[in-house]
Amino acid sequence: METVKIGNQTWMVKNLDVDTFKNGDPILEAETEEEWINAGKKKQPAWCYYDNDPANGEKYGKLFNWHAVNDPRGLAPSGWHIPSDEEWTILTDHLGGVEVAGKKMKFTEFWAENKGISGNGSNESSFSGLPGGARDIDGQFEDLFRFGSWWSSSEGGGTYGPWTRGLGCPYDLARKGSEYKNAGISVRCVKD
Repeated sequence: METVKIGNQTWMVKNLDVDTFKNGDPILEAETEEEWINAGKKKQPAWCYYDNDPANGEKYGKLFNWHAVNDPRGLAPSGWHIPSDEEWTILTDHLGGVEVAGKKMKFTEFWAENKGISGNGSNESSFSGLPGGARDIDGQFEDLFRFGSWWSSSEGGGTYGPWTRGLGCPYDLARKGSEYKNAGISVRCVKD
């Protein structure tokens, strides 16, 4: 597993791509819109590949709903955890603050252009953030090549639900936001 040390933190270089919890229990692969919606209604942990295409999984990892992230069986492998909002803030502060950290976190390829401006980053941090898109609460896929978003382990205060971090095109911003618990976004882990 590739890792990168950024300040005092050690991060995975790729998005999480697991289909079981730490204890070996399987996580539901929700391929159809109906399966995705039902998992959300039942507060059931679920994952999918963007567009249900395993090739997207090889590049971008899996998209997980919050119920998978927050499950007590543990989504992250041993020795790792889902970063808290505070840990994301430590990362972006180390990279110069939210206004400039995004460019340093985004990979140098694969980001779309917006209004003629390249969305690619410098990847100065070696975080290698990719635009893996998302799955909304209705099971629709959106924003591949344009946005990458990651869950935090922190609830509270967000408009929609748990805190997230997002990178987008063509902005240098590392945006703090929140997301509906039934949506699917990426997971990046930090070392214990």
